[in-house]
Amino acid sequence: MGSGDNIIMEIILVLVPMILSLSVHEFAHAWSARLLGDTTAQAEGRLTLNPLAHIDPIGTLLLPVILIVSASGFFFGWAKPVPVNPTRFTRKISMRKGMLLTAAAGPASNLVLAVVSAAILAVFWHGDLVATDSAFVGLLIRMLSINIALAVFNLIPIGPLDGQKVLVGLLPYESATKFERFNYQYGSWAMLAVIIFGARLIAIPYSAIITALLTVFQLR
Repeated sequence: MGSGDNIIMEIILVLVPMILSLSVHEFAHAWSARLLGDTTAQAEGRLTLNPLAHIDPIGTLLLPVILIVSASGFFFGWAKPVPVNPTRFTRKISMRKGMLLTAAAGPASNLVLAVVSAAILAVFWHGDLVATDSAFVGLLIRMLSINIALAVFNLIPIGPLDGQKVLVGLLPYESATKFERFNYQYGSWAMLAVIIFGARLIAIPYSAIITALLTVFQLR
């Protein structure tokens, strides 16, 4: 297989699980918002697992492909954010708590996908159903890795990441207000730092989660 074929295979092994994972992530936001009474995302066609509804041409396709081809070792991507209107949440829950639950649904869905990927990988791995160096196994390994990375990265408490809304929902009202003010003033700079140093920021929790899953499913 030539170098061109290797690059194409690498793009497929990264883009396919990333698009699937981002689609499930955004669907989880829309689904949780709908459960709480907000139909905004549903009305805009985002309550679906169809990747076409969630793909951002630049963040989901162009930038990841450029980074893969350049072999820079740096990787970043995103999908179209799901619109959420907390004023439409059921009155049985506060808007802050509703936003917390809606935001947390995205990373939670990625953790579920990571567990499912590890379980499927274990079945094929221990059952010797496919070669360990097959594209299918490579795809499952990428699904596992990408979903853990997405979950951990998105829980960093800087807007517009999900972690910011989760933390605001957990903090006392006064502290949450100060934190939101900080994000409004310095969030762009903080997000730039997160993009640059993101791999280092998530390294420890990422390693802990992936090690735990590999141990549980005896994939080490």
